[in-house]
Amino acid sequence: MARTDINRSGELEVFVRVIETGGFSAAARSLEMTPSAVSKLVARLEQRLGTRLLQRSTRQLQLTPEGCAFYERGLRVLADLEEAERCASAHAEPRGRLRVNANVPFGQHFLLPLLPEFLQRHPQVGVDLTLTDEVIDLLEQRTDVAVRAGPLKSSSLVARRLGATRMMIVAAPAYAARHGLPANADALLAHNRLDIGHVRSVQGWPLLQDGQQLRVLPSGNARTSNGDALRQLVLGGLGLARLAAFQVQADNPGDLEEVHAVFLGQGGYLPLRVRAFLDFLVENVDLTQPRG
Repeated sequence: MARTDINRSGELEVFVRVIETGGFSAAARSLEMTPSAVSKLVARLEQRLGTRLLQRSTRQLQLTPEGCAFYERGLRVLADLEEAERCASAHAEPRGRLRVNANVPFGQHFLLPLLPEFLQRHPQVGVDLTLTDEVIDLLEQRTDVAVRAGPLKSSSLVARRLGATRMMIVAAPAYAARHGLPANADALLAHNRLDIGHVRSVQGWPLLQDGQQLRVLPSGNARTSNGDALRQLVLGGLGLARLAAFQVQADNPGDLEEVHAVFLGQGGYLPLRVRAFLDFLVENVDLTQPRG
């Protein structure tokens, strides 16, 4: 029989806060506890479970495989408790810190213009927004929601579709005046094809030529860290690039790239602040009408 003097939900909340904040001291500050009390509580939890949850070093904490599994399941348990409390209270509001990651173009054109409205609608929620075109590990970066473009890889992440944006291969008039424009995929190989430096989920530019699908790999004299910087290189007349239609404000034919918001856990086990943000994105994001 389980001991009644063990506050399991309290232990779980402290453990999750340690992971989310990145350390005992930061968790202690957020919980108004002492670092030693937080450390002892986690040690007691590990002793009760009979397994190591965290690898401790002077610089950082790292989850063990058992700790990672316990953290993921713990998030579901805490979210379920929050949902139960929300159902019991007609006046419950989303609250807490929401950590969001998105690629730079989507962040600049959609998230930044929409965030004031979201925060006004949910004043008890605070948002930490990180914009990067690199694909992050949500668990490692302690992120609630990430927006990703392109095909989704098979993973434990859950996704909600936000729409699809048309992709185009574009060039500035200055570049076209010097080098002309390619009439087909073969001609494209002779041009300066600019790209982003990190690994994409899909390699190459998908094209349709003579009824056949093919891919042309970008191979240019410059690469950038994000899509908006790539757009600036194109505007400067340096070369060609494959960009989203909302970045270049043009309604030209091109291939479609889907955009999803991804998050950890099953859809039925979400903190209220995460559920509210996902619903807000689905309701307000129109990839044909950028805000910024």
